[in-house]
Amino acid sequence: MMGEGEYERLSEFYDHLPLYAERPDIAFYVDLARSAAGPVLEVGCGTGRILVPSAEAGATMVGLDPSPAMLARCRERVAALPETVRRRVTLVQGDAREVDLGRTFRLVTLPFRVFQHLLTPDDQRAALRRCRFHLGQNGLLVFDLFNPSIPFLADTSGRWTEEAEFSLPDGRRVVRSFRVPERRYFDQQQDVEMRYVTTASDGAVAEATERFTMRYGFHDEVAHLLELEGFRVESVLGGFNGEPYGTTAYPGELIFVARKL
Repeated sequence: MMGEGEYERLSEFYDHLPLYAERPDIAFYVDLARSAAGPVLEVGCGTGRILVPSAEAGATMVGLDPSPAMLARCRERVAALPETVRRRVTLVQGDAREVDLGRTFRLVTLPFRVFQHLLTPDDQRAALRRCRFHLGQNGLLVFDLFNPSIPFLADTSGRWTEEAEFSLPDGRRVVRSFRVPERRYFDQQQDVEMRYVTTASDGAVAEATERFTMRYGFHDEVAHLLELEGFRVESVLGGFNGEPYGTTAYPGELIFVARKL
């Protein structure tokens, strides 16, 4: 799973990416947390993109992440919150496959494709066991993946795709590009490379790159993993507005809502 050596440089840019700040999953997960009627464990909380607004909405949140850099930025964001909100937040560095927090939760979430950083079926099942362990009776597990696009998976060109420019608080302008330089079809894995080109006010240009691996999973495969690990799939959504899977424009999202048996 993604750990200390990955996403470290990305943490500087993460909160300022319009693509992430405007992603509709924020309202989706905040609504879940607010209605959980109990504490929420967010696995892969990162910089607090979802955890912070969830706490502001009244949820009691525990954020778990393996990355010290991402958690450091999350702590900065939490420190700026009112004391009444800060008291509802606990942050823990740890591995989703092994962690024991010594408590249970009404809801466990893995937002923004965190599950896909578990690179083998054994890793996935270990994390699901830990999620189940940390859920109280009839607790709910919710996570999202990208629905694998067959045309996209068949593209082996490795070409760069450039996104719109955005700005950092210090005035630097940033252009992000991404590509998939390698796919391993037998393992259902693909490497993703991110390139950030920053331009300072004096014209100085710097470049940073980040590379990580993700595993894609198909609808029936993931549903079967959940059943094997003691969950009942209550619904599968194709979008964050509640659209049932298979009713959105292809490929859509792949969002699982599963209940602990």
